Amino acid sequence: MIDDHFDELAKQTCVRRAAALLGRPRATHYRRHQPPKLGPPVPRPAPANALTETERQHVLAVLRSPEYSDLAPAQVWARLLDDGVYLCSIATMYRLLAVAGENRERRRQRTHPAKKKPELIARGPNEVWSWDITKLRGPTRGVYYELFVIIDIYSRYVVAWCIAPAETGELAKEFIDAAIQSQGVARNQLTLHADRGTSMTSKPVAQLLVDLGVARSHSRPHVSNDNPYSEAQFKTLKYCPAFPTNFGSIHDARAFCETFFAYYNHEHRHSGIALHTPASVHYGTSTEISAQRAATLDAAYAANPDRFRGRRPAPPKLPTVAWINDPSREALIQNN
Repeated sequence: MIDDHFDELAKQTCVRRAAALLGRPRATHYRRHQPPKLGPPVPRPAPANALTETERQHVLAVLRSPEYSDLAPAQVWARLLDDGVYLCSIATMYRLLAVAGENRERRRQRTHPAKKKPELIARGPNEVWSWDITKLRGPTRGVYYELFVIIDIYSRYVVAWCIAPAETGELAKEFIDAAIQSQGVARNQLTLHADRGTSMTSKPVAQLLVDLGVARSHSRPHVSNDNPYSEAQFKTLKYCPAFPTNFGSIHDARAFCETFFAYYNHEHRHSGIALHTPASVHYGTSTEISAQRAATLDAAYAANPDRFRGRRPAPPKLPTVAWINDPSREALIQNN
């Protein structure tokens, strides 16, 4: 209907006037009256000033040459021009490289193998430890103290911690060595996991672990969730209501951490280990405590079963395994 009105008005005035009055683009009118094209579309003719195939290959050969392969097309164009040579415009160089799929890096690039995803399993204490370092804000701007913490992923027990003015590979070596000796860890019993910080990958630490028969594991680069236990423990520390904005001295930081880690290990009921304390799970008293909890709940049920709607209550069960990254079927078979 609109087309009919448009055509009638265009006959009486003109196409431009009809388009203005009816608010319709003139292109729509012309396209509607254009006869349909039959067959494949006609290819666009090549511009008269286009490079020949021989010239295009020559430009690409120049761009790929050792002299220019690491330079941007603008740099190549300018250097050639300084030498009295003009091949084509900068834009044409970019177009030719884009068609060849070489508009990014044209040199051979060294490739690195993908880092292996750590899959660690612990079925008891002192099988897998995780350690990390976090900064504690000091009394003035730019002053920080380094907090070293080792946590057992099965029991969540903080095996060792220390605070130092700075982190070094030698200090990390002494810290780890003291922790292993204090727990009486045997050779080939423990795997120590960490991220890829300088202290974690330092030569003194690597050599110590080899000497003590401790397996070494590292997070993948730029993967934040490969060290979840240490990260979660640091969050618990820093979200503690008593955690200060900054510490007046390194002695204040050590005094606070002394109190905090004693509470964390011996009083804090951890949701990840059936609301037991880490020390209870680490040193094997959790089974007795679970039995005591079950007896208390049984007595409460016997005294008033209606309160529980006929369902006998039971304490939460202790997990039998802990891991870093959900292990593959092959890893589970190897560790059974």
